[in-house]
Amino acid sequence: MQNVNLTHQFLIAMPSMIDSVFSKTVTYICEHNEQGALGLVINRPTSLTLTSLLRQLSISSVDAQSNDASIIFGGPVQVDCGFVLHNPMGNWQSTLKINEEVELTTSLDILRAIANSEGPDKMLVALGYSGWEPGQIEQEIAQNSWLTVPASSNILFDLSFEERMPAALQLLGVDLANLSNEVGHA
Repeated sequence: MQNVNLTHQFLIAMPSMIDSVFSKTVTYICEHNEQGALGLVINRPTSLTLTSLLRQLSISSVDAQSNDASIIFGGPVQVDCGFVLHNPMGNWQSTLKINEEVELTTSLDILRAIANSEGPDKMLVALGYSGWEPGQIEQEIAQNSWLTVPASSNILFDLSFEERMPAALQLLGVDLANLSNEVGHA
């Protein structure tokens, strides 16, 4: 599995995944290169809302009701740091352009803009991220831990957390009920 680039792909955890952090998850890969991979779990909401996060950061919001979206658990690395996955919009201090449809911003200026109703139209706010060392993600795929499929912005931004796993599997033409817990190689 050399020279594969999983940027803007979904990793779908196989039913045999025993790691409680990633069991039953869909992870969006924001960056994958020779230094490893960075992604965000997109279907694991936390009990924290955007309103409460803004309050914790002492950022006042002009419209608290529009900020009641759940914050997602992006992964087990740097769980005290925020990551905003969003459609391209604005000029933020620290943004990774993933492609023409998706960017990842880690600076507070985007949260201030969101609080003032000046942020991106479509976004996910995560605490923490998922990271892999060089070659690690390729090894996990070879061990049948993950399915991969090109990502869809619609799944990222327009579907509920519960709908994201079935929709990602549908991109592959697979039904979760038809996946086996058994691992094997042909």
